Amino acid sequence: MRHADVEKFCLSLPGATLSVQWGEERVYKIGGKMFAMMGPKSDKPHHLYFKAGETSFHILTHLRHIIPAPYLARAHWVYLERLDALGTVELKAYLERAHALAAMGLSKKMLAALGFPEPQNA
Repeated sequence: MRHADVEKFCLSLPGATLSVQWGEERVYKIGGKMFAMMGPKSDKPHHLYFKAGETSFHILTHLRHIIPAPYLARAHWVYLERLDALGTVELKAYLERAHALAAMGLSKKMLAALGFPEPQNA
C-alpha cells in the first residue's frame, strides 16, 4: 500500500480521526485512543506503527522489516520499517484489528457517540 492509501483506509474506519503530533507523525485515533501512526509522506521509506494483539505481536515481530515499536512494544505495538512489509489485505486486516483493540478501551457512551451499535447480549 502507498502512504495515501494507508491514510485513506485508516480514516475510513468508524470514528477514526487524524492528528499530527510529535513533529510530523500522523496519528490515527478513535475516541482519543491511538490505534496507528505513520510518518510524514516525505520520509522514505514510509513507516507505520500499529497496535496488535499479543499473539499477533509475536507473529509479526518475527517477520522481515517488522520490529517491536520503540517505546510502545510493552503495549504490543509493532513498527513496519516499510509499508510493503505486509500485503494489502493483511495490512488492512491488522489495521482494522488495531482500530477494534483501541475501541475496546472506550466507554459504551463514547462508542454510542461515535455511532457504534450497542453490543447484543447472547
